[in-house]
Amino acid sequence: MAEVLLQMPAGEVRHVLYWLPALGVSARQYLPLAQALAQRGVAVAIHEWRGMGSSNRRAGRQQDWGYRELLQDDVPAGLASVRRHLPRASYAMGGHSLGGQLSSLYASLHPHEIAALLIVASGSPYWRQFRYGRFIRLAFHAVPLMARLFGRFPGRRLGFGGNEARGVMTDWARSGLTGRYAAQGMSEDFEQRLGELDLPVLALRLCDDWLAPEASLACLLAKMRLGQREQRVITSADLDGKPADHFSWMKTPAPIAWRVADWFDGVAKGAGDAGP
Repeated sequence: MAEVLLQMPAGEVRHVLYWLPALGVSARQYLPLAQALAQRGVAVAIHEWRGMGSSNRRAGRQQDWGYRELLQDDVPAGLASVRRHLPRASYAMGGHSLGGQLSSLYASLHPHEIAALLIVASGSPYWRQFRYGRFIRLAFHAVPLMARLFGRFPGRRLGFGGNEARGVMTDWARSGLTGRYAAQGMSEDFEQRLGELDLPVLALRLCDDWLAPEASLACLLAKMRLGQREQRVITSADLDGKPADHFSWMKTPAPIAWRVADWFDGVAKGAGDAGP
């Protein structure tokens, strides 16, 4: 079990965003983003990954899980708990880095539950989309081997991610090597599901983000060819001079929150205009 942190606006709830963190990042680190969005009428529910923060599990030789458990068990349970508080609201799914990828996969499995999709500092990890792709390819081969050796991926020791479950890192490395999404123990064709997903998508790319460069984001968005897609590039000038990289934006999230809230309003207005 783990907490879902729910940040509510002071007034009317105009939108609900269910947010998935990046690899190795706890839910509480997104509270400034959630608070900034709440000031604009967006309720934010921050999911806690299994094995992180408030979770009562820790990855190790005796405890392992992969994308299947996250997508089939944990995210649905978290969403259900929030829907009990806000049963009539319209829900968007969003996430940072790996959270953006898994948000896309969850939406592809449950397209009628999600009204919109938000992707921040994210993209496909396919090694060919990176400047030093050959080195990254070697890392994707090494990651599952290292996770099996230690019983979990020792991300804290290596300075990348957290201490992650073997299954999660194996599923992640597979998508990095092949460019295709799949999950051990799941028969769904994610590539087909993503191709059938028809949702409005906002993708925010940080201009100095080498972990999610332009080609990586383009690769992910190309899988979702039906939906209305909007891309915006966030620069240092947008963040009051702070670096526009993979993590620094989290310290000054208000400019991103304002763009997201404006986009949500536009999506809602468009849906209203399209109604009977």
